[in-house]
Amino acid sequence: METFSKFGFQDVTGVSRETLEKLSLYVDLLQKWQVRLNLVGPSTLQNIWRRHILDSSRLFPYITKGIGSVLDLGSGAGFPGLVLSIMGLPNVVLLESNRKKCGFLKEVIRETACNTTVFNGRVEEYSKLHSAQYVTSRALAPLDNLLIMSHPLLAYGGSCLFLKGERYEEELTLATKKWSMDVIIHPSNYSRLVSNGVFLKPAPPGVLIEIRNLSPRD
Repeated sequence: METFSKFGFQDVTGVSRETLEKLSLYVDLLQKWQVRLNLVGPSTLQNIWRRHILDSSRLFPYITKGIGSVLDLGSGAGFPGLVLSIMGLPNVVLLESNRKKCGFLKEVIRETACNTTVFNGRVEEYSKLHSAQYVTSRALAPLDNLLIMSHPLLAYGGSCLFLKGERYEEELTLATKKWSMDVIIHPSNYSRLVSNGVFLKPAPPGVLIEIRNLSPRD
């Protein structure tokens, strides 16, 4: 049973009451749409505030607000891009190829009035039109595949921010054989969470990988 509530999230992140209300509306809409559209793993719904909302919020401190756009690859249910937008990041683009999931994302955007747009299409289609200062992703693909998708999308001096699980070192080792890059590993900001006097671990375990100066090896 979920013991880390929206108020625990507010305590940890310091978001305003207005932001918390919008995130709560987002969670409510996700639970309603989940009935007819499989947006997240059913078993994660009872842990949604720390499994999805808190995990997505980890990117927020590493994005400079107002400096270029943020492109979220394979947004799905909106993690992490929609959470970041509701928290106050402008110019977020949610890239999603599934039309029904795009319908969900657009409804959340309307209801929360966040500064976000949805691109219904594939990465190859978007890369011909725009570039982004930040490319983000969560639970989409192995790191090497993410870099293949991200490289043509990055603006000059841009960065990738990827949430990865416990096997990130294995993925990183494989990726460095094909890519030259500067990598910064950010462990979880929330090694201990307190809710109602109980210490919790954030779930799922993993890290935030920040990648700069990305280029393919010869």
